Amino acid sequence: MMKKVVFMFCIFLIVASEMQAQVEYKVITSVESIVPAGLGRSRLISSEEDRDYKEFSSERSDDDDDSRNKSKRSDIRVKNFEETKLLNFYNLGGIRFQNIVANDAVISSKINAMVSEGWELAFVTSAVESDAGKDDGNGIFVTRYIFKRNKE
Repeated sequence: MMKKVVFMFCIFLIVASEMQAQVEYKVITSVESIVPAGLGRSRLISSEEDRDYKEFSSERSDDDDDSRNKSKRSDIRVKNFEETKLLNFYNLGGIRFQNIVANDAVISSKINAMVSEGWELAFVTSAVESDAGKDDGNGIFVTRYIFKRNKE
């Protein structure tokens, strides 16, 4: 009976500590060019600065036009960020599978480095932007890697 009580107490402590653990998130974004002939730019980027979304948020209603946030767009910009070069998906010869594999290797390296720093890959989301109109030659493939870890 005593062993069960001690065991249940230990489980309670583990669950309680997990519930109180504060979590922080970090977003790493890859932007890979899908512009033909290799004319675009591809990068893996991550912010070295924090921003508080509340500083740039406001509440609005139909009755109150003065509720707008007075911050400028330039206040949101982040000037300190890490930028890692990636290769474009296309070159003059067309799609380059070697470039895609090279990007995978660089991105995997970044993920492994983040994991070794205590981050856990929590979510991955991606999208393609392209006009797709007549003779469209522009586009990007964006992937966001969202990491989390317990704050110390």
